[in-house]
Formats: sequence, structure tokens, C-alpha cells
Amino acid sequence: MAKQCDEIDYRLIGEEMQAVVVTLDPDEQVIAEAGTMLYMTDGIDMQTSMANGKGTGFLGSLMKAAGRMLTGESFFITSYTNTGRARSDVAFAAPYPGKIVPIDLQKHGGTLICQKDSFLCAARGTEVAISFQKKLGTGLFGGEGFILQKLSGDGLAFVHAGGSVFPMDLVAGQKLRIDTGCIVAFEATVTYDIQMVRGFKNALFGGEGLFLATLQGPGRAYLQTLPFSRLADRIVSASKFGGKSRDEGSLLGGLLMGDSDS
Repeated sequence: MAKQCDEIDYRLIGEEMQAVVVTLDPDEQVIAEAGTMLYMTDGIDMQTSMANGKGTGFLGSLMKAAGRMLTGESFFITSYTNTGRARSDVAFAAPYPGKIVPIDLQKHGGTLICQKDSFLCAARGTEVAISFQKKLGTGLFGGEGFILQKLSGDGLAFVHAGGSVFPMDLVAGQKLRIDTGCIVAFEATVTYDIQMVRGFKNALFGGEGLFLATLQGPGRAYLQTLPFSRLADRIVSASKFGGKSRDEGSLLGGLLMGDSDS
């Protein structure tokens, strides 16, 4: 049976701010989130559109684009095709410190469910869509897990996550409770749900919010140590504290200057 996706070669560069360099044979193609391209060599043709995967007409393309926006991605998706006669490279950079994870979708049953805004690029033939959650509570209280992406295909896809990324293999029935923002991706065989934190003091003062995500095996899940939301919260908190400190320092300096003048 012929493969649905192109078989692409790649290499990762960098440590904390990584990029993936994809090498395309003539007529091979890679699709990517708009705005992630780092560089491309001669022979690469870039085209931006609303749709990816099989053609579904204008309305279908519009619905797919709207679904991507709900997952935090761009309304458009960009394809890079090697139209030359020699192998050519196109590179995509990570949007913030973390790791780029190459995933062979064929080894994960052809489908992987990912957190929103994690998709970076993939081989042509990969379908990027929205993954709806069946339970109302999961949708209302999922936090970063409210809207999830679904990557489908039989080739390579690349997702990005913050900090370090590591896999966890869950056996049938095994449960794992996780901060909602720490989930990167999981196989379609894994059950995903949201549960309220037990205990009044735990919910209010535990620092993890009111809800935790629950993953139940069987299947593999990928976790990240530093969700972007957590990093952003720390930056905002630090900037407010710094601004207050500068204001207080200016006020103290003015009072001291005033005392010396008097």
C-alpha cells in the first residue's frame, strides 16, 4: 500500500532555541504553520493557502482554517515544494525556548492528539484538524487542553513544546493526573478528561488551578516541563514587580534628594 505522506529527511539544530532543517527531494513537499520558516535554499517554492490535505472545496477549506484558528494556529497554512532538480532545504524555527519533537505518525496508529499551538511542520499528506472533546466539562475547564489538534497521516510531523519533553507509556487502565498545560501530545488510544482538584485548600492554594487533566492508557503521551503559559505568567509577574521596584526606587531617590536639598 502506497504511503499517504512524503518521506522527508531532517536534522535538528540548536539546543534551547531549536530549528528543524527538512531536506526535500525533487517534487517533495512539507507543510508548516505560517510564520515559522527560518530559511529555504534554491529550488523551494512557497505557497500559502487555507487548506491542507485532500481538496474539500472553498467551504471545507474555510472550515479547516477556522478550526486551526481555534487551536491557536494561523488561519493559513504554508506549503514548501522542491520544484528543482536537486535536493533542497527548508528550515523552521521554534517560537520560544524548548524542544522540537519529530514524530512518525505511522508508529502512533496514524493519529496524534496535540495541545493547541504545538504544530510546527509535517510531510505533505498530513492532515491538521481540530479535535473535539466529547465531554462538556473537558471543553469548559480544560485550560490549555480546551481545544486540541489532531494530526493524521503516515509520515513525519514536528511539534514544539517548552522546556524539556519526555514520553510516558501508559498501560491499559493506568491513569496519570497532569497540569493541563504540561500535555504536549498523546495517542488516540489514550482517554483524555478534566477533573476538579480535590480539597478546598488544594484548589485555592495549591498553585495548580482548580482542574487537572487525566490521561488513561493504553498509549503513549508526551509531556513538557515548561508550558508557555507558565513562562508567560512568570515574565508578566516579574515585569510588574520590576516596574514597582523602579517606581519605589525613583520615589525613594526623590525623597533623599529632597532631604539633601533642604
